[in-house]
Amino acid sequence: MTQLLETIEIETAPNPTAAVIWMHGLGADGNDFAPVVPELELRDLPAIRFIFPHAQMMPVTINNGYVMRAWYDVTYGDLEGESDKRADEKGVRASQAAIEMLIAQENQRGIKTRNIPGGHFKLPHPWPGQTPPGGQDNRYC
Repeated sequence: MTQLLETIEIETAPNPTAAVIWMHGLGADGNDFAPVVPELELRDLPAIRFIFPHAQMMPVTINNGYVMRAWYDVTYGDLEGESDKRADEKGVRASQAAIEMLIAQENQRGIKTRNIPGGHFKLPHPWPGQTPPGGQDNRYC
């Protein structure tokens, strides 16, 4: 995955100084959470750019190999806590790289990494023993 993910972007006002990268869940896309932005009533805050990326299409084992948007493959044992292996590390790492590319794009647009928290579903920790992008662990929202 070497090109930027497709995204939906919503700015609360011109010239944002912060960005939020908000990831969707299995089978969904960035449209899932985009309607939330107006409901947050952020009028009195500095401008924020909300970025809703679309995960790549891939076969998902738990859904009988059906091709859908997913950040990584999910197997039966992953959900039941019975898998003796880690989640699809290759898929997690590819998604990590794709999100890091979005962060780099925001840096090029003038938004500092510390001003880019992430909002998303529970993601297996892709940075064991490392500091994640943005310097914080934003795996839960």
